[in-house]
Amino acid sequence: MARWLDTAKRWARSIKRDVLALWIAARDRRTPIAAKIVAGGVAAYALSPIDLIPDFIPVLGYLDDLLIVPLGILLATKLIPSSLMVEFRTLAVQGTNRPSSRAGLVFILAIWVFSASLAGWVAWTYLAK
Repeated sequence: MARWLDTAKRWARSIKRDVLALWIAARDRRTPIAAKIVAGGVAAYALSPIDLIPDFIPVLGYLDDLLIVPLGILLATKLIPSSLMVEFRTLAVQGTNRPSSRAGLVFILAIWVFSASLAGWVAWTYLAK
């Protein structure tokens, strides 16, 4: 049991380090544009105080955090040159440039507003008939 817990703790620390590294990567001029977009979106989502799917929704609430963030990190790290990613991870471990979650808040709120607007438009379209 202790071995499993140690593995989970290491995994959680690496996720936290990579999210901070992606936040740094999204602001670095050497990062390719596509990687900046993905890295910024993943970091914003992970650092946002608002979830895309709220945690109180059974299963799906935690499943999005367990899938979206790790898969996003995987995609972003594939898009960023490995030498840069090593540098960004080092900076993240050192704790320089601690992020704020305002960008994440705006990003998630924009998704919610877009989704609500789309749902309202679809409902209006079908109810108006």
